[in-house]
Amino acid sequence: MAGSEEFVTFFVTAKDGTRIEMAVVDEFDFENKHYLVSAVVKEDEIADDGRYIYRCIMKEDDFEVEKIAREFEYKRIAEAYMSME
Repeated sequence: MAGSEEFVTFFVTAKDGTRIEMAVVDEFDFENKHYLVSAVVKEDEIADDGRYIYRCIMKEDDFEVEKIAREFEYKRIAEAYMSME
């Protein structure tokens, strides 16, 4: 992806306290909840080495992301997303 393209981004905090910029690459609904598929932003480009799913809570003109803490729940949501493609 070219650096001149714009994308929606948000920040997450890693276990070591580092803030990581993420870009939204897709969105989907599953079991009446909204989710974002994201990738790490490196030097103004979307990294190709991984995708991450976060629960998305919509606010008026913004959104918040929530980590899916339970591994079995994350796998179930990821499988649902993969079957949608």
